[in-house]
Amino acid sequence: MVDDPQTTPPAADGGARPRVGAKARRVPDPVMHAAAGAHAEEPAGTHTEASAQPPEPTNVAVDPTGALSAGTDAGASSQPQAPANTAVDGEVDPHSAADAEDVPEAYARFDRFPGYVQLQRRMAVAHRLGLPVPFFTPHHGVAGARTVVAGRTCINFSSYNYLGLCGHAAVSAAAHAAIDTYGTSVSASRLVAGERPLHQELEAALAAQIGAPAALALVSGHATNVTTIGQLFGARDLVLTDAAVHNSVRQGAQLSGAHWLTFPHNDWQALDDLLRRERRRHERALVAIEAVYSMDGDIADLPRFIEVKKRHRAFLMVDEAHSLGVIGATGGGAGEHFSVPRDDVDIWMGTLSKTFASCGGFIAGCEALIYYLRYAAPGFVFSVGMSPPDAAAALAALRQMQAEPERVARLQARSRLFLDLARQRGLDTGRSGGSAIVPVIVRNSMKTLALAQQLLESGLHVSPILHPGVTEREARLRFFLSCDHSEDDIRTAVQTTADLLARL
Repeated sequence: MVDDPQTTPPAADGGARPRVGAKARRVPDPVMHAAAGAHAEEPAGTHTEASAQPPEPTNVAVDPTGALSAGTDAGASSQPQAPANTAVDGEVDPHSAADAEDVPEAYARFDRFPGYVQLQRRMAVAHRLGLPVPFFTPHHGVAGARTVVAGRTCINFSSYNYLGLCGHAAVSAAAHAAIDTYGTSVSASRLVAGERPLHQELEAALAAQIGAPAALALVSGHATNVTTIGQLFGARDLVLTDAAVHNSVRQGAQLSGAHWLTFPHNDWQALDDLLRRERRRHERALVAIEAVYSMDGDIADLPRFIEVKKRHRAFLMVDEAHSLGVIGATGGGAGEHFSVPRDDVDIWMGTLSKTFASCGGFIAGCEALIYYLRYAAPGFVFSVGMSPPDAAAALAALRQMQAEPERVARLQARSRLFLDLARQRGLDTGRSGGSAIVPVIVRNSMKTLALAQQLLESGLHVSPILHPGVTEREARLRFFLSCDHSEDDIRTAVQTTADLLARL
């Protein structure tokens, strides 16, 4: 998951929805989040207090002046007024039900959607300043330590191909073989006719890697979190998420209808206080964190969170999207890194698009959890099964990671080198430490955008993270490290970034 900490939890369309009757709040811009990578959108910043329960979705309209309005606090309601022929009991005269003259035109036009209007304004600002929009830039070739942009080969720090397994000969060969055997699609939900031996092999390997009894693989990392949380928890339950947790976790919390609160980033003591206050008011409780946070590159204090969840009889969910293959002596993730019993975490979640060079997500945990999700999670049951080449590629990448532990060691060494050099040059790397993600915080969106463009012109591709994806004071470049980056690549990147930033 890039959510502005000044907004309410986001709605399904990426924008923040104000509670009915509340003042409109600034709506985050989903396209401006695109640079976040990770599961599509990543959160940043920390909340200093628990948020309220997710607001009920309402329509947010654009008034004739173009300003956002919602609710009733601004004076007149932004909601459509009932047509004059509406009866007291809310029923409409059937003879005039098709009459839409009283429905504001803005409610029937996509070009009047508030998010679209805001996007156009921001794009216009960049255009006036002569700055190119850095999103949806076509890359050619494999997204490794090098990438080709506009015909030019650049050192690539924008892709999370951590162990260089995307493009690895064995992984590509496995995908080709799967296509030859099964075709490009399973052409059905796995529940009915889409199950293939590859799925079962992959899930067994993932479960063994995590150290859990069972696992379930799904076609999307984002959907994995949404459907899992949305299915497991409901209106009588409590969901507590880290303030910097990924958008997919937030979407799942909102979908569930549970009472949803956030706690300050990585603050297990604040979580403990919240649970002490709220736990007995609800049936089930979920605590959702990330092992490595994808915006700042810091690591959750997992043992402390385990202590808290046990104390309050809560479930603990850990998102390992950016930790598998990255932390732990052999890339085993947070469980290995902290040497905790694997069953101390109730729900292990991971993605297949990063270390495992494919596409999709998975849940690992006890047999009952996986059995239930297999038959009940909408994002699994009502979705086509993972494609054969994706399943085969992920399985081959997992085996390659296990066969070549030196890749993990090299990634960890390169990541330490980048962080050490960046700090020596006085770059603000925030909370990063111990992972393959290092931000360089610039604290100004326009400077960040200009710096990214200058780096590209210097042969370095780094994605900028801008307001409102993060707060203006947190605008940054984010560097993803790979085991295939050389020491010279890293020294060049740090020196060039520091030199160019000093001139801005």
